[in-house]
Amino acid sequence: MAGVVVVFDFDKTIIDCDSDNWVIDELGFTELFEELLPTMPWNSLMDKMMTALHMHGITISEIEESLKGAPIDPNVITMIKAAYALGCDLRIVSDANQFFIETILRHHGLKEYFTEINTNPGFVDSEGQLRILPYHDFHKLSHGCDLCPPNMCKSKILEKIKASVSNDGKKHFIYLGDGKGDYCPSLRLGELDFVMPRKNYPLWELINSNPHLLKAEVHEWLYGEDQAKTLLQLIHRVVESSALAADCKFGSIPLSQNGGLGHLAVRVPN
Repeated sequence: MAGVVVVFDFDKTIIDCDSDNWVIDELGFTELFEELLPTMPWNSLMDKMMTALHMHGITISEIEESLKGAPIDPNVITMIKAAYALGCDLRIVSDANQFFIETILRHHGLKEYFTEINTNPGFVDSEGQLRILPYHDFHKLSHGCDLCPPNMCKSKILEKIKASVSNDGKKHFIYLGDGKGDYCPSLRLGELDFVMPRKNYPLWELINSNPHLLKAEVHEWLYGEDQAKTLLQLIHRVVESSALAADCKFGSIPLSQNGGLGHLAVRVPN
């Protein structure tokens, strides 16, 4: 193994849109969504919107088909497979939902590359309606973090991931994200870790407003191509510095001379 845990946000990081907005817009419910947005938390609103879709006769199959059209850069698909083949432990921490994320990942043949997906529950109930619930049930008890939305504190999830891999030796974490919710976990990364904020997005702006608050090394990206190039270069760096190149078989996935992706020999997940 590479000794690297890569933690991805999902919306605007793995896919190049917000999956919630994508479904609402594609199915023609933008006006209702914008009308209700000021009245309740985002996660609660998405559950209410799924009720509205169900009442208007929108089927689960139609929701799935809309999700399959969500844009994803081919470089990101190749990058995920390459990072997995290098032995990295890939995780998702997202404020989207299980149903949306798994539908998109399955469509692109990517689901099995991830060790786990940490997100809001999303499931089809007995009446055939999609339900979206909060990861943290804030109606019962607050998670106590002022930086994060009431339904999810990503740094608490990151700490659980760290604890789960603590017995496997020293790990370097690489965190990729774009939004305000990704700032809290970025602050919890250590000096041996890396954070990859999407340039000109809220996480990047928050980091740049006071970069001294972060211990992790910051590497920005903007599009899928430079996201892939940057992530694989960081993995390569960790592998070399840890003298684990032979174990990870890094040579099977060369970078081109300009630092991009070369021909890949991808390890297929079990």
